[in-house]
Amino acid sequence: MSTGVAITLGAVNVEADVPRTLAAFWAELLGGAVEGDSDEFVFLPAREPGGFAMFFQRRTGPRPDRQTQHLDLTVPWGTREAEVRRAVGLGATPRWEVLDEVPWVQWSTLTDPEGNLFCIAEHPPTS
Repeated sequence: MSTGVAITLGAVNVEADVPRTLAAFWAELLGGAVEGDSDEFVFLPAREPGGFAMFFQRRTGPRPDRQTQHLDLTVPWGTREAEVRRAVGLGATPRWEVLDEVPWVQWSTLTDPEGNLFCIAEHPPTS
């Protein structure tokens, strides 16, 4: 039995009404270029080693009433508001902000162009 952990996050899979369009939004937001583009599937590779890829596939059923998972994206302290404005300029919709619930993080929750939740978070510098 191995004593080390070898599991890493390889990709986040997203069902989309229009995979190409949603992948283009995420490529602009996260940086990188869409690859493996077809009518039903689109791939956005990890931007850097240790990062995560995103795989978009055409939605096969109705959108669930409640999203049970979402991405938490981290930005350097003091840049969250600018990154939220950039995301909105790319097509995201602001939903709410949590600025004083806990002292170790502030975040803004948004939705991508198809309504999928994600957060942009910043953590204060440690002293």
